[in-house]
Amino acid sequence: MSIRPSKIICVGRNYADHAKELGNAIPDQAVLFLKPPSSLIGLEEGIAWNPAWGNCHFECELSLRIDQPLKNITDPVQALAAVGAVTLGLDLTLRDLQEQLKNKGQPWERAKAFDGSCVLGDWVDVKEIQDWTQVQYQFEVNDQIRQSGNTANMIFEIGALLVEINQIFGLEQGDVIMTGTPAGVAALHAGDQLKMTFKGQSQDFVWETHVR
Repeated sequence: MSIRPSKIICVGRNYADHAKELGNAIPDQAVLFLKPPSSLIGLEEGIAWNPAWGNCHFECELSLRIDQPLKNITDPVQALAAVGAVTLGLDLTLRDLQEQLKNKGQPWERAKAFDGSCVLGDWVDVKEIQDWTQVQYQFEVNDQIRQSGNTANMIFEIGALLVEINQIFGLEQGDVIMTGTPAGVAALHAGDQLKMTFKGQSQDFVWETHVR
């Protein structure tokens, strides 16, 4: 399926260790924000941003593709049935700019939704997930593991997230959900080689890209 998403919905602070590393409070409800379709790029394009905007941090996340419309669904099992594929993605964040905006009480879009801020691997059939509460993945920079994710450590489980999200944003076929990042985020640098590994039921799926 190659339907371009109408929107990309991101979940912030869904891993307690990540919230703590940035000095943020543990949320009592999901922190949601949007990226537009224009933020989406392919791995082959590489990663780049305007250096005048400051540091750009990586945030590796399990990402979901919605294959069936979801609206006002309250059953987590029914909501999960709408997911047709998964992958790993990078929610790129202009951290210096984000801090400036937060300190001014302003929205984050300039730091989170810029062109090229959403980098997704190829889609993998959802059948590769045996247990939504035990999905594992990792992210490497220059052959060093920087992030290790396991959905068991999420504050809000994926089924519950989908229920909450579809009450607010009606989900259309092709829409993408980025489910949050574990601890370990840091700045990217020109020339960095990046690798994302998703541990599926039948095999590991690996995607690579680079910083231009």
